[in-house]
Amino acid sequence: MRDWKVFPFSAIVGQDKMKLGLALNAINPKLGGILIRGEKGTAKSTAVRALAALLPEIEVVKGCRFRCDPKLASKLCPECNARLEKDGKLETENLKMRVVDLPINATEDRVVGTLDLEHALKEGEKRFEPGVLAEAARGILYVDEVNLLDDHIVDVLLDSAAMGVNTVEREGVSYSHPAEFILVGTMNPEEGELRPQLLDRFGLCVNIQTIRDQDQRVEIIRRWSEYEDNPEQFSQKWKEEDGKLGARIEAAKKILPQVEISKEMLFRIAGISILLAVDGHRSDLVLMKAAKTRAAFMGRKEVLEEDVDACIEPAFAHRMRRRPFEEISFDSKKIGEMIARQESERAGSRY
Repeated sequence: MRDWKVFPFSAIVGQDKMKLGLALNAINPKLGGILIRGEKGTAKSTAVRALAALLPEIEVVKGCRFRCDPKLASKLCPECNARLEKDGKLETENLKMRVVDLPINATEDRVVGTLDLEHALKEGEKRFEPGVLAEAARGILYVDEVNLLDDHIVDVLLDSAAMGVNTVEREGVSYSHPAEFILVGTMNPEEGELRPQLLDRFGLCVNIQTIRDQDQRVEIIRRWSEYEDNPEQFSQKWKEEDGKLGARIEAAKKILPQVEISKEMLFRIAGISILLAVDGHRSDLVLMKAAKTRAAFMGRKEVLEEDVDACIEPAFAHRMRRRPFEEISFDSKKIGEMIARQESERAGSRY
């Protein structure tokens, strides 16, 4: 059941890039998370909690600490595997997706969990105390002010987001459990930047700004005032729109495995990376995944130019070379002209 205390996702005015980026990660967590860069008061945390509220309940193994998916036997945790071998089946229940906040002062043990080495040595069995990654499994891990976290902790989060597994090793004893989650980091650039190596590890990045349009600002005031006066009534008003979006995201999840991308679109993606002089190949892979995910979100099984072009900015803006202290900027029009010119030259070289 929807939590009416959470501001509805569909009622957020503007910030379309942020909303699209969040929706794409909800459809495809393998995108590697999203970093939302923007000034304070731009609805960053509101959007994250609103997204979780509109998504439908998920089926989990009853009583599992890691919310294992009973349909994916290959990704079950050790405890669920043992129960399945013993009983031949697993009891299930439906639970609401949750948002787990990571404290800025979190230690590595608090994030990944801890192993009781003394118990392992004495009893010959592993005893694992889950951490934040376990709490966030199959949910949203929200890291506010991610730029203020220790770099090593950010590395751990990004590794787990990319691999979907958390492994803890201590003194030759190791324990692994599924840790698939939607990673959402937010930051205010005025408070410091992330190192380029860490920026690159986030799948998508969107830069949001305070809305300057007068009509939109008035609408923000009006909606927020209405919500504060009667949250339940306001949420009911937007329930249908949120329901449609939630259903659209679920439909896209089912379509995604069937989405195909042509060789022509792959050449377009590679050409964009070369034009923008981005280091490494992660950007190509992320843009390909994002384009396929957007196609699924649009209800299609084929990637079109518009899917690729719509995902260029979130996939590349944080990966483009820049000088120290230089603001991240992205000129979509100029890049579009460069791509058109490049493809025209490539087409001409065939003849």
